[in-house]
Amino acid sequence: MSSDVIVVGGGVIGLTTAIVLAESGRRVRVWCREPSRESTSAVAGGLWWPYRIEPEERVGDWSLASLRVYEELALKPQETGVRLVEGLHAGARLDGLGPWAAQVPGLRQAPEGLRARLPLIDMPTHLSWLEQRLADAGGTVEAHAVDRLPDAPLVVNCTGLGARALIPDPQVRPVRGQLVVVENPGIRDWYTAVEDAGEESTYFMPQPYGLLLGGTAQEDDWNLAPDPATAERIIARCARIHPEIADAPVLAHRVGLRPVRDTGVRVERRLTARGGVLVHNYGHGGAGVTVAWGCAEEAAALATTPSG
Repeated sequence: MSSDVIVVGGGVIGLTTAIVLAESGRRVRVWCREPSRESTSAVAGGLWWPYRIEPEERVGDWSLASLRVYEELALKPQETGVRLVEGLHAGARLDGLGPWAAQVPGLRQAPEGLRARLPLIDMPTHLSWLEQRLADAGGTVEAHAVDRLPDAPLVVNCTGLGARALIPDPQVRPVRGQLVVVENPGIRDWYTAVEDAGEESTYFMPQPYGLLLGGTAQEDDWNLAPDPATAERIIARCARIHPEIADAPVLAHRVGLRPVRDTGVRVERRLTARGGVLVHNYGHGGAGVTVAWGCAEEAAALATTPSG
């Protein structure tokens, strides 16, 4: 017997959507090509902040809904991977943000930029926790090499960059992000200074497994191999903020492809030719973690709305 819902995609978007559906009483199967620990979500820096995501008029509500969830999950950081950590968005200003910023507790203007205590998520730990929460709700995760959406009564498409070929949706494009993990020399706060132009930026995130350094934003670049010269520049930029980073032992190199969609996130319900329901939830750019729960709640509501 088939389950009530098949969610295609096992990253943070797919798992959160599956959890919302399963905890509402649906039987859910998640189909994914690779384990969550090998997904783009696992590479993410994990800082809650709307970054490289559209449409602006909807992102605020999705982000705030997710923020409320992460604030609760931060009460059990070792279990969920979610902590509230102080940091600085260098050069940013409150008057450059949308109305959502007024609802972020503790977000404040400082001479050097914006300071805040925000959710910072250890993604490998968090993804494992999401899988366990889904299992506790009766859902399952299954390995499937999906080359087309399943012919089932109710499907939720959370395939991220895979939607480009699967739908197909040519509006979905990769924005390559390269990061370096170094042994943390004692840095406790996160830092970002994302420039308005160019492919390279400066940020670092203290995670339990090391200090995560970034980064890049290389549009239409599908290369998953770390570039040594890029890594050297990342370390040098971060070391200008904290010189001790220059001598920190390198632990790992990471590359992820952000699933940016030209016209913004697609959260949308469609009826199939056979009378089934297909809900899309993809194209979250560089902010999949930031909007995951807000988009999951909207997608789940669309999936469970009676057809009429």
